[in-house]
Amino acid sequence: MLSLSGCGENPWNSPYRSGDAAAPVLYSSFSERPKHLDPARSYSSNEYVFIAQIYEPPLQYHFLKRPYQLIALTADGMPQVSYLDAAGRELSPDTPAEQIAFSLYTVRIQPGIRYQPHPLFATDESGAYRYHQLSEAQLEQIHTLDDFAERGSRELTAADYIYQIKRLAFSRFHSPIAGTMGEYIVGFNALTKRLREEEQRLKQETGQDRPYLDLREFEMAGLKQLDRYTYTIRIKGKYPQLLYWMAMPFFAPMPWEADRFYAQPGLWQRNIKLDWYPVGTGPFMLAENNPNLRMVLARNPNFHGERYPNEGEPEDRAAGLLEDAGRSLPLVERAVYSLEKETIPYWNKFLQGYYDTSGISSDSFDQAVQFSDQGDVGLTDAMREKGIQLTTAVQSSTYYFGFNMRDSVVGGDSERARLLRRAIAIAADYEEFISIFANGRGVPAQGPIPQGIYGHRPGVAGHNPYVYEVRDGKIRRRPIEQAKALMAQAGYPGGRDPQTGKPLVLNYDAVATGPDDKARMNWWRKQFAKLGIQLVVRSSDYNRFQEKMRKGTAQMFSWGWNADYPDPENFLFLLYGPNAKVKGEGENAANYENPEFDRLFNKMKNMDNGPERLAIIDLMVELLRREGPWLWGYHPKAFSLHHAWYHNVKPNLMANNTLKYKRLEPARRVESQRAWNPPVLWPVITGLLILLISLMPAVVVFRRRERSAAR
Repeated sequence: MLSLSGCGENPWNSPYRSGDAAAPVLYSSFSERPKHLDPARSYSSNEYVFIAQIYEPPLQYHFLKRPYQLIALTADGMPQVSYLDAAGRELSPDTPAEQIAFSLYTVRIQPGIRYQPHPLFATDESGAYRYHQLSEAQLEQIHTLDDFAERGSRELTAADYIYQIKRLAFSRFHSPIAGTMGEYIVGFNALTKRLREEEQRLKQETGQDRPYLDLREFEMAGLKQLDRYTYTIRIKGKYPQLLYWMAMPFFAPMPWEADRFYAQPGLWQRNIKLDWYPVGTGPFMLAENNPNLRMVLARNPNFHGERYPNEGEPEDRAAGLLEDAGRSLPLVERAVYSLEKETIPYWNKFLQGYYDTSGISSDSFDQAVQFSDQGDVGLTDAMREKGIQLTTAVQSSTYYFGFNMRDSVVGGDSERARLLRRAIAIAADYEEFISIFANGRGVPAQGPIPQGIYGHRPGVAGHNPYVYEVRDGKIRRRPIEQAKALMAQAGYPGGRDPQTGKPLVLNYDAVATGPDDKARMNWWRKQFAKLGIQLVVRSSDYNRFQEKMRKGTAQMFSWGWNADYPDPENFLFLLYGPNAKVKGEGENAANYENPEFDRLFNKMKNMDNGPERLAIIDLMVELLRREGPWLWGYHPKAFSLHHAWYHNVKPNLMANNTLKYKRLEPARRVESQRAWNPPVLWPVITGLLILLISLMPAVVVFRRRERSAAR
C-alpha cells in the first residue's frame, strides 16, 4: 500500500522513469510509423516531425516573422542570384523573365559545421574508414547501429549539398520532386538517364539488387563546386520558387559516406539503412527508433549552434515569444515521441500532464473547446482551470469540391454550365459543413489562395461576389432564391432537365466507405436537393477513385491540397491547363483549361512579388471565380493545446524544424503531474477488506479443527 501512496518522486501512474519528468525533455506522440527518413524521398508531415530536426538545408523560415520570410540556416547569408542569357552573359536583375535563359544560384556554407557522431565516419589510426567494408565475421556481431563500437564525424562541405541533389536525380531513391527539379536544374534529367543505365549494367555484373554507385563520379551540368564551402546551381529560365525548395529537407546535405556505408548488403538485410538511421548536422539526432513503442530525438553534441531570434511581429513580445531572445539553441535536451494509436488514451495522458501538447480530436472537442454566441472560440472552464492554452491558425491548405470540366453537363465554358456551377456554389452551405464535420475548424474559401499566401485578399476586399455578398459590413452567402434563379437561367427551372422533364441527375464520386462518411454524403444530397437536383453518390475505394480521376470519368469530386511553399504559384498551378489530370497527368484534377488563365499563369509564376504580380493574380482569381471550376470549399483551421509549462508556441505552417525553439519548465510540470494524479487507494483498500472478509470463514474452520485435534 505504501508503494502506491505517491511518496516517490513520480506520481503513482507516471509512464516515465523516476526523475525524467523533471528534466528538460519534451513528451509528445505519433500515431503511425514514419516510412521514410531519407530526405531524398521523405515528403510526409509525420516524417518531417523527425527529419526536419536532424537535417539542415541551406535555408529556413524565420520562426516568428509573418508573412513567412526565408533566412539562412547553414548558408552564410541568402544565396546570390544572377541571370544569364543563352550565351552565359550576365543580365541585369530587372530583365523580364522571358528574356532570361538561365538563373545561377551561388550558395556559401558556414565553415566549421560538423555532422553528428556516427559509425559511418569512424576511422582507424591510418585514417581509413573502419566500417565501409564489413566482413562476414563483423556483420555477425551487428544487429543495430548501437552495435558499432566507434563513432566519428567530419566537417560539412559544399560537396555534400551537391551530392544530395544528385541523389534526387537517382531514380533508385524515388524522390517525389524529381519531376519538378528535372524541369529546371540543368542536366538533372540527363543524369537520371545515365544513372539508370549504369545501375542496370552493375546489376547484371554483380547480381545485386542495389549495387553501390558513387555519385561523386557522375556530373550534373547544373552543379558546380567553387571551393570547399561554395557551390552553384544553374536552372533553366527564372524560377524564384527554388529558394523555397532550398528550405526543405530535399536540399539538405548528404555525406557520400552515408551511401557507401548503408549500401553494404549485410546492413541492408538487418534494416540498418538511411531510411531508419538518418545522419545530419541539425540540433538533434535520432537516438532511438522503435516505431512500435517510441522514437527519441536527443541533442546533437556536435551542433554548430544557433540563437533564438531577437525580433518578430509587434505582438510577439507581449505574448512572451521573445523572452528567450538570443539564447543558444536548442532549449530542450531530448524529445520523446510515444506511439499512441488511439485518441482517447492519448487525450487522457495529456490531461494528466504526461504529454506537453495535444491536438483536439472530434471525441474530445466539446470537452476542450466552446464557442461564444458570436462564434468566437475559447477553452472550456475545465481546460482553463488546468492552465491549458489554445493556439489556432488557418492552415496553408484547401479542401474543395471539383467539377470535371470535360463533362458535358457540369463542365465546359458554356454560359449554361457556368450558371449551373454558380447555383451549386451558392447552395452548398460550407459554413454549415465546417460547423458539422470540422467542429468549426475552418474558414470558407473565397478562392484558391489561403490566408498567409501572397495574393490572398483578406476581409470584404477579398470576398467572392458570385457566391457571397456584403451586408452590414459582413460577408454573407447569397440566398438560395438567387441560386434557384440561376438554375432557371441555365435552363433547369426547379432543377428539372428540360429534355426529360425529370430532376437533373448529377454524380458525385467519393471515397466513402465508413459510417462517418454516410452522414457527409447525406449532407451533400441535401445541398443539391435545395435546387431540385438529384445527387447520386458513387462510392469506391481510393485506388478505384484514383483511376476514375486519371481517366476523367468522375463528374464531381472532392479533393485537397497542402502548400509546399508560401507562394500563390503552388495553388494556382492546380488549375493550369497543361497540368490537367487526364491530358498531362498533373494535379489539375478538374481538367480546367482556359487559354487566358494559362497565359496569365505563365507570366505570373516566375515574377518577383510586387504590384505587377499582385495585379495579375487578382485577374486570375477573378477569372476562376467567374468560371467556377471548383466550389472553393474551405481552408482548415488547426487547433492545438499546450500546458502552461510549454513555451514559445507560435504556429508556423511552413517551417518544420521548430523543436529547437521550444522551452519547458520541468519543475512546474512535475508539480502539476503530482497535483493531477493523486494516488487512488480506495480500490486497494476495498480489495484488502474483501480479501480479509473472504478469509474469515476459513480462519474460523481452521481454528475449530485445531481445537478438535487438541481434545
